[in-house]
Parts: sequence; C-alpha cells; structure tokens
Amino acid sequence: MDSSNRENTDLIEKLKEHTELIAALTSGLIILLAWRMESTGLSTAAVIAYITAFFIGGYAKAQEGIVDTIENKTLNVELLMVMAAIGSAIIGYWTEGAILIFIFALSGALETYAMNKNKREISSLMNLQPEEAWLVRGGFEPMKVPVSSLTVGDHLLIKPGERIPADGQIFKGTSSIDESAISGESMPVTKQVGDDVYAGTVNLNGTLTINMTKPNSETMFQKIITLVQSAQSEKSPSQQFIEKFEGTYVKFVLVTVVLMMFLPHYLLAWDWTTTFYRAMVLLVVASPCALVASIMPATLAAISNGARNGVLFKGGIHLEHLSVIKLLAVDKTGTLTFGTPVVTDVIVREGLNLKDTVKILASIESQSNHPLAQAITKYAKELNIQPLQGIEIEDVAGWGLKANVYNQLYKVGKPDFVGLEETNQFANNALEKLADEGKTVIFMRDDQGIALLVAMKDTVRDEAKQAVKLLKDLGIQVAMLTGDNKKTAKAIAKESGVNEYIAECLPETKVNHIKHYLKHYQYVGMVGDGINDAPALATATVGIAMGGGTDVALETADVVLMKNNLAKIAHAVQIARKMQRIVKQNIIFSIAVIALLITSNFLQIVDLPFGVIGHEGSTILVILNGLRMLKS
Repeated sequence: MDSSNRENTDLIEKLKEHTELIAALTSGLIILLAWRMESTGLSTAAVIAYITAFFIGGYAKAQEGIVDTIENKTLNVELLMVMAAIGSAIIGYWTEGAILIFIFALSGALETYAMNKNKREISSLMNLQPEEAWLVRGGFEPMKVPVSSLTVGDHLLIKPGERIPADGQIFKGTSSIDESAISGESMPVTKQVGDDVYAGTVNLNGTLTINMTKPNSETMFQKIITLVQSAQSEKSPSQQFIEKFEGTYVKFVLVTVVLMMFLPHYLLAWDWTTTFYRAMVLLVVASPCALVASIMPATLAAISNGARNGVLFKGGIHLEHLSVIKLLAVDKTGTLTFGTPVVTDVIVREGLNLKDTVKILASIESQSNHPLAQAITKYAKELNIQPLQGIEIEDVAGWGLKANVYNQLYKVGKPDFVGLEETNQFANNALEKLADEGKTVIFMRDDQGIALLVAMKDTVRDEAKQAVKLLKDLGIQVAMLTGDNKKTAKAIAKESGVNEYIAECLPETKVNHIKHYLKHYQYVGMVGDGINDAPALATATVGIAMGGGTDVALETADVVLMKNNLAKIAHAVQIARKMQRIVKQNIIFSIAVIALLITSNFLQIVDLPFGVIGHEGSTILVILNGLRMLKS
C-alpha cells in the first residue's frame, strides 16, 4: 500500500514538473484540430478552438508576465508575446496568433526544463544523504535512529554498501570509500583508523565504526548543497545587465509598435490592415526572448557541471571572473605541497649501521609531537624499525632534544645545537647542498661526534606539477606565495614549475602582493587552504579554497575544490571559458536573428508565421546551446 502511494505521489510530482510542456503540447493539438475545422468550413468552431488553445498554452506565461510586471513595476517579454497573440487574433490571424502562443509556451517549457534539470542535480545530491544511521552505545546492539537525532561524539556503525550518515573519524575498521559525491573522483579511497570520512560517501567493503565529529548542519555534504543552492540564486553581472536591459527594451519596442500602427499608413501608403499586421509582426520579432535566455540556462548548467566534478562555484559572477584570470597566486603548504615533511636523505657516520642509528634517533623523536619528529618516526616505521620504549628526553625549546640511550648522551636538532663547525664538515659539506635544495636538515650527535644527518622536505604533489603545466597551457601565469625561506621557496618553485615565487610572506604581505598583481594583471586568482590565506582569498578577483582547508578559507573563497587537487582549477577555468563562449554565441546569434527579422518585416519579406518560427526557434536554440554545459 505504501509502495503504491509512493508511486502515485511520484507520478503526480512528475506531472506537476511537466505541466508547462503538457499545456504547450495540448494547445498544439487543439491548434491542429482548429486548422482542420477551418479548412472544412467550420469557422466558428475553429475560432472557439483557437481561443481554447490561447488559454491553455498561454496561461502560464501570461500569469508569469502579469505577476512579474506587478511585482517589479516593469514590462517584460511575456506581456509582449501575449499582446502580439491578441493583436493577431483581432485582425483575424487566429492561426498565426495561436502558433505564436504554442511555440512561446514550448520554449518556456524548455526553459523550465533547464531550470528543473539543475534543481534535480541538487535534489539528487540531497537524496545521497541517508536519513537513518546505526547508533552504537556501550555494549548494546546497534540501533537504527534518524540522522537528525544524532549529536557530535556519537559512535556510528557503517556496514558494507551503506552511505556514511555523518562526518566523522574512523576509530575501528578499514575499508574502501567511494567519495565521488564529494570530490567528483571515481576511484575509491582506502580509509583506516584515524582517517576522516564524510556524509554521503559510500562504504564499499569493510565494516566501520566512526566517531561523529560535526553536526548535520555543518557536514561537508551539507556545505556543498548550501553552496550550490546559493550559487544558483546569485545572478552574474551579465545576467543582471540583460534583465535591466529587458525592461527598457520592452518599453522601446512598445513605443515603436504604437508608431508602426500609424506612421507607415501615412508615410508609405500602406493600407490599415497591412500596417496593423506589420506592427504585430514587429511586436513578435523584436521581442528579446532569445537574448534573455542567453545566459541563465548556461550559467546554471555550468554550476551543476562543476558541482558534479568536485568544483563548487558560489555564483555566476565567479564563473565570469575565472574565465578571464591572467595570473593565479598559490599558497605552498597544503596546496602545491602535501603540507607534511617526509624524509628524503639519511647519512650516517662511517662505521655505523644505518638501521641501528635510525632506531636510536626514532626512539628519541617518538617522544615529540613536532612534524619533523613525526616524519622521522614514520620513516623508521617504513624500515620496520621498532623504537625503544621508556626513553626520557629533555626538550630544549627552539633548538632540539637531549636524551640518554645505552648510557650515552645524544643531542638531536639544528646545526647550532649539535655543533655548527662539525655539521658543516660532515659528509663532505652535505648540509650546504641539501639546504640549497630547500630541505630541512637535522643532526644527531653522540659522544664521538656527528652520528647521523637527516634531510626532510615538504614534497610537491604530482598533480600540482600537472596543474601548473595545464594552467600555463591555458595562458595563465602561476606565482607561489609562501612563508618559507628563500632557499626552500626557490627549490619548491623550480620543482613545481611556477613562473615566479615570493618567499617569507606573512598574511598581510600576501594581500599586498595580490594588490600588486591586480594592478598589473587586472584579473587575479588566489588559491589557499589556511586561515592565513583568507585575507588574500578575499582580496583576489577569484578566491579558490582547497576542500581540505579550514572553514574560514572555505567561507571566504569564491570557488571550492572538494578534493585537494590543483588540476581541478584548470578544469574549472575550462568550464568558465566554455560557458563564456556559449553565452557570447547566444547573445550574438539572438541579436542577429532579431535584427534580421525586424529588417525583413519592414521590407515585408517575413510574415507572421515565419516571424514566430524565427523568433521562438532562436529562443529554443539558445536554451539548447546553454544546456551543452551539462556535458562533462
């Protein structure tokens, strides 16, 4: 019974969604019937049928035009079309007036379809978020509860094949997760204890238990939905201009039509029927329907396309800006690089065993939470080295660590801390060479001198190198802004392939550099992921945040990459540029058609039926052209 009711409800919803299309097609059938009646001499019945077609096909657009006129106190194209249809009927051109209503209703239904298509993209996203979850409490059996009842700190069980109901952190289990709903990437990601998982993604194989870390209103999934919804309601400057232009243009057309009803009769000796007929044709062909539909469908389709591919645009204006950027400034840490150092070089004193020496270093560093210490501990783990337990260390703030291992004193840290002269000479002056490569070098000293050197570096992402190359191919300069020293910045810049770099940047100096770039390049993008990047993101023409960044960066940015992949920026630029090309094609085409039809009308070449087909056909074509943006 419930299934039957649900099916009936879905059917009713689908019928509601296609009401305009059903009305347009119904009016078309009635027009065909009326034309047959007229050809067989049933003129009165034909007129009644035409009037019925007028009401059925034109009701939705007439209502829209009247309501919009009352609310905004300005005329619009819907009223022009209704007036043209009524005018055609007054002078006896019932068929032409009815065809005008039919095609206008059909193009309106198509435009509504375009809007609904974008709404369905959001609805499909919303449907990916589960409504129920398995809650685990104490030693009790998991119980199914509404997701809305969950709170931060709850433990949730996710079985294989289920969607994850909330943002959280895995504390039990390992599995492959399909994150395509969030990042747009089709390849599953392996997640284990300690890794973050997101609402709306799919647990593919293993059973997971997660600790809920964010309320439902603040999940990454909910942010995506909110961002896209707000983006679709925000109009681009081009759209705003067209809408302002529409009101003025409609008034101009109406004044011209009124003059057209009289002047040709006296100036060109046209008879009154021809004069009024040509005025009605002008009312049809001069209407800016195609021009008005040139931008919005394409913009909404572009936003939906981006959301489906892990790129969130917060509005049409940002698409327009992104299409023309000439320079992209990028933060280094967490953007070009992974943001965490890794061990790149290890050199031990001659005569010492590598694994034994690294074991002592890892035993000391395992007591510290410093990122460099964590990198060394991870390196030791990769070599299957188990650190010694229970070693007491002394943390010398700003310098390094001291420890006693096997009754021998060890010092770990900077060259100045362990002995500057000896570190400079160690391993044939390796320190200078490694430092020039942008690597951070630490030493371990024992009672006999320098025992070991470890070089570490925040490594450049492979996709970042690819992204920089793609951006350059698109004619966009890439500049790196970083707080690191000049040697490190130079090494990362060379490796990543950026055009230029600026080192030792504070948040305020990043803003100053963005302002400088704006003067020289006019349109500048900024990519970042941290709180310190937020001011620069806000200053740039287009601020782009990495999806794994801080909430401040995500809220400040104009575009959000749901996966920390710079290559998505090149994809976003291509989407923006394609949209701009389509919009320009639509505008040029619609203006050309209007100009051609108006000229043909004055020369009495085009009649009302062809005027209707030319005008409404051009509207349908620009809408279909805009919908090409839905393609990947």
